[in-house]
Amino acid sequence: MRDYYTLKINLPAGIVSPGALQQVLTLAREAKVRNVRFGARQQLLMTVHYEDMRFLEKDLKTHRINYELNTDQFPNIISSYCGEEVFRTGDWLQESEYHTVLDYFDYQPRLKINLSDSNQSFTPFFTGNLNFIASPEPHFWYLYVRPKQSNTVFRWRDLIYTNDIGRLAKAVEDAMLEDGHNGEDELYNAVTQGRTYISQPATGEVELPEFSLPYYEGFNRYGHRSWLGLYRRDEQFSIPFLLDICALCLATRIGEICVTPWKSLIIKGIEEKDRPKWSYVLGRHNINVRHAANELAWQTEDDTDEGTHLKNFVIRFFEKNDTRTFGLCFGVQTRPKSEVFGSILIRKRPLLQIGQLALFSVYDLYFTENFNPNSRTYHRFDKGLLKIHLPAQIDRLCRKFSARRLQESPEPARPETDQSDPTDLATGSVHQCPHCLTVYDEQYGDLLQHIPVGVPFNDLPDKYACPTCDASKQDFVEIQLSTSLSQ
Repeated sequence: MRDYYTLKINLPAGIVSPGALQQVLTLAREAKVRNVRFGARQQLLMTVHYEDMRFLEKDLKTHRINYELNTDQFPNIISSYCGEEVFRTGDWLQESEYHTVLDYFDYQPRLKINLSDSNQSFTPFFTGNLNFIASPEPHFWYLYVRPKQSNTVFRWRDLIYTNDIGRLAKAVEDAMLEDGHNGEDELYNAVTQGRTYISQPATGEVELPEFSLPYYEGFNRYGHRSWLGLYRRDEQFSIPFLLDICALCLATRIGEICVTPWKSLIIKGIEEKDRPKWSYVLGRHNINVRHAANELAWQTEDDTDEGTHLKNFVIRFFEKNDTRTFGLCFGVQTRPKSEVFGSILIRKRPLLQIGQLALFSVYDLYFTENFNPNSRTYHRFDKGLLKIHLPAQIDRLCRKFSARRLQESPEPARPETDQSDPTDLATGSVHQCPHCLTVYDEQYGDLLQHIPVGVPFNDLPDKYACPTCDASKQDFVEIQLSTSLSQ
């Protein structure tokens, strides 16, 4: 008999109400669970001792909460909803559209389904079997199909209307899983025969943005409100902390908590007057929200600590050697059939194996086509690496990426001007937050915090904090400026 079970609760589109999450966490706490995790497909995961599992199962059934034990028969619907409004750059896709799509799913999908804004790069586009991507045409979506156990992706012939996504997804799933239709033409004919959908011809491929992972942690302002990103280095969130988060959301009328594919949380809509309450909760549970950006750009497998340990091992090398990783994300794959998202992929494989027992393992290093993590094409960079040699090779690969980017986008040539020497117009200094790069310049002050123009940095009150990420005044670094102009 197993000592522990892995329990999974799907959070469709990565959205959960504070009240619903509070109820699940309360039941888990009564079953002696102390920490939970969030999966790469935006699920809630927890490990439960077998002696407590039967009591928790009874409670979950009483409250009609769907769950799975040690299985993944129903992969969660994932979406880019978590980045909407705070990272979004799209024209028509709003948060309400995601809710409309979910309302038309009246079944539990057995295929992986992704819903994505085409103008974001925060969540993956093609890690699902059915990948719906917003088109430029309002309320119509591209569909890219990847049959199960396949690396082939093909585009559906039509753009799908928002209200038909759930119905079409069910028809495609039945045709693939029940009738065995996996080819592009046979699948299309099987789904559309005798059925009508609101659609438009898909005349071209979807245009996706260049990958750039936004910094998704800490306090960040948008409009007159803030959002808070929560990341944990060990991917473990304590239940007491999450219960306090839920209670504060309910008290301050925040109706949703978002789970991201990076196994983190985003809480939107924090009013300025409530910021001190959130800072109090973070301080009460000793939660740090200023991790380096290169630490946040990693995806590891669910239900294993091995990938997390390897990630931290490589990050220590990055910190020591000041490795530049901007524009990249990393995936760690320690199991043969698992799937992770990354422009650089680390794959573990056994060098010597007896049956199911791996006696000695090495690592192979891959990068995606054009270093785009949404590409399905991988190129091997090195193979058979020992763990101790892996960070240096990843550093080489990062340098290869930076060199390639410089070749593709060289610094533009400056037009020649009259023969004259540049004359410095102004020199001085500003103070910059090292965490989010926000600058305080006394020429502009900080109107959001009622600091008028002309107040020197040293005269700011000791309690002054970064207006973007809440870093303290003591963290700011002085930066020298020099501007020049040819006369």
